[in-house]
Amino acid sequence: MIHRIFSDLPTFKEIRFHRGLNIVVAEKTREATDRQTRNGAGKSSIIELVHFVLGADCGKGCIFRNDALGRFHFGLDLDLGTQNVSALRSAVNPSSVLVSGLSADQDGATPDLLPETALSIKEWREQLGGRCFGLPPDDERRRFGPTFRTLFPYFARRQGSGGLEHPERHDENQQIGDQQIAASYLLGLDWDIPRQLQEVREKDKTIKQLRKAAKEGTLGKVIATAAELRARLTLAERRVAALNDRIRTFVVLPEYTEREQEAAELTQCMNTLADENTLDRTLIEDLQQAMDTEEPPATQDLERLYAEAGVVLPESATRRFDEVRRFHRSIVDNRRSHLTGEVEAAGRRIDEREREQAKLDRRRAQVMEMLRAHGALDQLTQLQAELSRIQVEAEGLRHALHTAERLESTATDVKIERAGLHKRLLDDYRDEREVIEEAVLIFAELSNALYERPGTLTIQPTDNGPELRIDIPAHRSTGISRMQVFCFDLLLMDLWTRRGLGPGFLIHDSHLFDGVDGRQVGKALRLGAERAEALGFQYIVTLNSDELGKAEFPSGFEAKDYILDVGLTDASETGGLFGLRFD
Repeated sequence: MIHRIFSDLPTFKEIRFHRGLNIVVAEKTREATDRQTRNGAGKSSIIELVHFVLGADCGKGCIFRNDALGRFHFGLDLDLGTQNVSALRSAVNPSSVLVSGLSADQDGATPDLLPETALSIKEWREQLGGRCFGLPPDDERRRFGPTFRTLFPYFARRQGSGGLEHPERHDENQQIGDQQIAASYLLGLDWDIPRQLQEVREKDKTIKQLRKAAKEGTLGKVIATAAELRARLTLAERRVAALNDRIRTFVVLPEYTEREQEAAELTQCMNTLADENTLDRTLIEDLQQAMDTEEPPATQDLERLYAEAGVVLPESATRRFDEVRRFHRSIVDNRRSHLTGEVEAAGRRIDEREREQAKLDRRRAQVMEMLRAHGALDQLTQLQAELSRIQVEAEGLRHALHTAERLESTATDVKIERAGLHKRLLDDYRDEREVIEEAVLIFAELSNALYERPGTLTIQPTDNGPELRIDIPAHRSTGISRMQVFCFDLLLMDLWTRRGLGPGFLIHDSHLFDGVDGRQVGKALRLGAERAEALGFQYIVTLNSDELGKAEFPSGFEAKDYILDVGLTDASETGGLFGLRFD
């Protein structure tokens, strides 16, 4: 139980608690402005202080980091098992807690108490987990296993985090795995099954993320089906083998480029010679044709012309014609001799070129043979670069195939593992029938004390883990969901007090009773008082004065007997728990 909450803040209103029901009332006035009610009278701050001292995170939104509060210490005097312990924490150094009265032996059997010690948050949480819930040290805990900070919020729910909306979770952002593990542990069921199921969810989540990435294209080249990758890898490996063979038999010709240029030059020379031969052959044809048509002038025609005209040429003229005829004949003969010489010269040139062509062709054949049998160094380099590229591609495909095979295999394993865990869960709930029946009966008893008909607590073993359902048949009653939370919390308090463990106290903020019928509020407070008295735990409730005034209490129950005189009010700037207002 909590004996008191305190602080070295001078204006802080220290509160001392006692066993059983403790009602902390804040006077709510009509004159209070909206600004005054921003911090209210500090009812919710009581729960925040308890969480802060008991190892809650001190993040950016923590009220104890506010400039008005950050340099002060806030503390609790409380019982941990059989020991009375005092704990102090400040936002100046939120990573440690000053603890005194803690014995070296967890069960309190050792009389020697440790002096005031600065424990790290990790060490403090470990102490709280072991002493309140029997949790093993952190180094012995399994992944996703329950911790003090995942269990304790069920005993001091925070309205700001949505902890009053659903019985099975204390935070609106609490993941299903954390809910199932915590609920199973608190109800006394095998929590390791939902823990392993959470590991399966993590695997399934990874698979879904990879598949989503593949569909969106970010990993499309990596995450394909194993069959597709296997086919692509086979082709890539075949290309690697072919290139390896080419490189292995490749012979480098150092002057490959020069020989390649020589072959081109030889070809060009042979083409030039062929073109020149063509010109000479055309010339020979033209000269042959010219020789065939070459004839001296026909003087006989001239003589016949004169004779027909009746002109008789003298003997001297006749001799002159003979001379001319001989002259023309010599010219024709000389021309034919010249053309014959030209034809023969052209023929000789053709013969010389053909011999040169044959020589060049033989050399070109030798060069081409060298080029076919050898390769250039840069060609070898290109082949090696191509081989490296394909080898990298093949290795990438090989890795992708391994990933895809693991992905497909893991997906199958996940289905098998999930089915196996579902079977184990069914077997466990059958074996733990008495534990479940105890919780069901206690819940029915608690809900029946508030409503005409008892509510039902159902714990269903599904393939997605234990599913907790609560139903209280009071459809016309307002605030029924809040009373489901109330009954579930009181059930947990009942179970853990009977086990001799738990924090020893249950705290409910006034927001739990928002919208709840006045009769149920009265019955709930009486029920809490009766259970706390019968089992020996502490039940702390914070209420506004107007809410307390609306409550309809059963006969014989006097709420004033449990009200603490704290002096919380929203009527003044100093009326809150901290004795000051802050933004």
